[in-house]
Amino acid sequence: MAEVFISKTVEVPAGVTVAYNNRIVTVKGPKGENSKELYFPDIQILVSEGEIVVGTEVSRKKYKAMVGTYASHIKNMIKGVTEGFEYKMNIVYSHFPMQTKVDGQTVVISNFLGEKKSRVAKIVGETKVKVSGNSVVITGICKEDVGQTTANIEQKTKIKRFDPRVFQDGIYVVEK
Repeated sequence: MAEVFISKTVEVPAGVTVAYNNRIVTVKGPKGENSKELYFPDIQILVSEGEIVVGTEVSRKKYKAMVGTYASHIKNMIKGVTEGFEYKMNIVYSHFPMQTKVDGQTVVISNFLGEKKSRVAKIVGETKVKVSGNSVVITGICKEDVGQTTANIEQKTKIKRFDPRVFQDGIYVVEK
């Protein structure tokens, strides 16, 4: 049986540097630095001038999938340090006016459905959250941190014990 090398190539734009050392991929660009540990047995990450090659010599489905996954992670890291990621959310209430504010590494949601106790959502990593009026904007260079912060905010305003068709209050994603 012939040896097969399965690989994906990721282009590195000008102004971005990529380094791979001790299982950690580090991407530096105009918006900052992003690093992530990427390791799977028999998968190689080769960094050369202007491109990154992720490949394996094992011809199994799982290894082919991991090659694609790692290539996508690296593409997202490059996009994060060049363009960044931004999620927009809307604050919706019909019964009780909800107050939302950023307090350090948390988002505090007060008066949700008339509750006396405030709900607190965690901000993950170096993500920035900005609340203005009835909109919340979440930005950052790490796609996973921005997405997880958005999910934390959305989950903290999940309706329980009420009919969600009537009580449609909450903070919802409107744009990614």
